[in-house]
Amino acid sequence: MTDNSTRLDHVVLWVRDPVASAAFYEKAVGLAPVRLTDYAAGAVSFPSVRLNDETIFDLMPHTMADRMTMLPGAVESSGHPVNHVCLALPGDAFQALRLRLEEQAVPVSDFSHDSFGARGMARRSFYFRDPDGNVFEVRHYD
Repeated sequence: MTDNSTRLDHVVLWVRDPVASAAFYEKAVGLAPVRLTDYAAGAVSFPSVRLNDETIFDLMPHTMADRMTMLPGAVESSGHPVNHVCLALPGDAFQALRLRLEEQAVPVSDFSHDSFGARGMARRSFYFRDPDGNVFEVRHYD
């Protein structure tokens, strides 16, 4: 990619079991695992799942908390998920994700309509939690 505009590179999610979390994100959400084999072999500290060509979610095990020394107090962030992460999808992918989550027996919220976001007003959105309690909003604008 040659465009140097500001973009979201990754989000780190605290998880209890990175392998189980990767399976959830692959089967229920439809995201491809990254470095999962390397993680299982002990070659890397955590796996990820790919959101798109530019963005991944790192699945950070709680056991890594004591290594979070980049800022004072960073260790204490372990186990404290962000309020929520919002995924914007095309309408057909939005519907396919909701159906996949329901097929996997993942509880989903009712639809919200006309909520404001980065691209203006989204037509519909809903929320779900991953197995570690991280909350996701999914929306579509078209």
